[in-house]
Amino acid sequence: MKGVLVLILGWISISQSANILGIFTCPMPSHLIVHMSVAKVLAENGHNVTVLTTVKPSIKHKNINVIVIPLPEEDGRRLKHIFGNMGKTDNGSVLGIFLRGFKYIEFVIAKMFDALKDPRVKDLYENKGNQFDLILSGLLINNYQMGLVHKLKAPVIGILPVQPFEFLGIAVGNPRELSYVPAMNVGVEKGEIMTFSQRIKTLAMSVGHSIWNGLENIENKKRYKFLYGDDPTMPPFEDLNKNISLIFFNSHALSEGPIRPNLPGVIEIGGIQIKDTPDPLPKNIAEFLDNGNEGAILLSLGSNIQSDHLQSDVIQKMFNVLSKLKLKVIWKWDKLEHIPGKSSNILYSKWLPQDDILAHPNIKLFITHAGRGGISEASYHGKPMLALPMFGDQQGNAGSMVKQGFGLSLKLLELDEETFHNTITEILQNPQYKENVENFSKLYRDRPLTARQTVLYWSEYVLRYHGAKHLQSPLMHMDFIAANNLDVYGLLGIFVVFVLYLNFYLIKFSFRSIKKIGKVKKN
Repeated sequence: MKGVLVLILGWISISQSANILGIFTCPMPSHLIVHMSVAKVLAENGHNVTVLTTVKPSIKHKNINVIVIPLPEEDGRRLKHIFGNMGKTDNGSVLGIFLRGFKYIEFVIAKMFDALKDPRVKDLYENKGNQFDLILSGLLINNYQMGLVHKLKAPVIGILPVQPFEFLGIAVGNPRELSYVPAMNVGVEKGEIMTFSQRIKTLAMSVGHSIWNGLENIENKKRYKFLYGDDPTMPPFEDLNKNISLIFFNSHALSEGPIRPNLPGVIEIGGIQIKDTPDPLPKNIAEFLDNGNEGAILLSLGSNIQSDHLQSDVIQKMFNVLSKLKLKVIWKWDKLEHIPGKSSNILYSKWLPQDDILAHPNIKLFITHAGRGGISEASYHGKPMLALPMFGDQQGNAGSMVKQGFGLSLKLLELDEETFHNTITEILQNPQYKENVENFSKLYRDRPLTARQTVLYWSEYVLRYHGAKHLQSPLMHMDFIAANNLDVYGLLGIFVVFVLYLNFYLIKFSFRSIKKIGKVKKN
């Protein structure tokens, strides 16, 4: 009994005082929100969290120590420029979708690499006073980052702000099911069977991402060698992911779909950024919404899309429609000195507590770029949506949202006033959209553990067992040939060739024998 008590007290001590490092070097705010939401859960439960980031986080806690390695101003401007150019071409083709994201993500991965060159990063493992019990690593085709994990000799949990798409799930060996699990940009309703064209698109995206991964890892291997040289204690680049205990994905397949087989190391924490109880709104926003007797609309195109990225005529069309509505409109706008126009029913704001605003009962519609976070928050709070997707997973998110009946979607670059006005009117006046998303909200919330409880349980699970390699798929420790049964198929091929050759020989031998017998009879 005493031994059991000591064990319990030891477990409590470990779980309440762990030192955790978050490597969140991705300069995309939408990723950082998910990363920091995970870190905050652990900080709120007594853990000491140190965060390495390139962007100053908006989420804070007394138990979180933030080390900011900011991007040079020139890199920040270039990042916005690349993103802005992506938004100015929208043909919706598989190739167009793929190429639009490639240049942007390639630059992001390079900047994550630059962050790891900072002397403060090296100090994390060279200073013997730094001891970490667990590492949280933001993932994005950045395997070289696992070198830092190896240096720190601690178990690692990966974090991804999206669902376990095929090209991301391979980090833990998740199975590829291309016939019924759609690719990132293929909008399919949960349970819906993909059409022939959708399966072709999924296969094309899979092949494209495989090629991209291969090319990117050639560069990543060079980055890994640059960071750690020929240190004999470091594992081969190809083995870096073998240390991952599990990965948190910002998804919830049971409600959102797609239904797919996930390994034990795939942990879904969809809606982790959503608060159980909304925070009080800033006074100006609260008063604005409270006075919206006809209701209100929230318009936010995410943290990456800036006003400079939008064509001026599109902005003007949006303003012309929104300014004539009876509803209040809260518009996320980054340049308050250059607003689209003045109207008593529109409140512009550079920063918005999006989750808290969506929780307000007067919000009747959310106009969104269809980012993963925004879709989850609106779904959680039961708010109909009008999607204006631009790139990445946004088109797939928008397509799935429309098929589930939560709202409608328009092409931002082809927007005209009449269509924009009619679409808003349709969503607001047709109660079916509100009913559908409210019903889904109940399903989305119905879980054995909340997203925050799930993060806490599995993080402390990894802490208790000093890693969770027992959750890993054997696939993580197999080479390409064995993993794809190429040796087995090769042996079968040899056997088939041998049998065919043997049959051919026997037939040939039999034919000769029959021919000889015939000659003997003639004689």
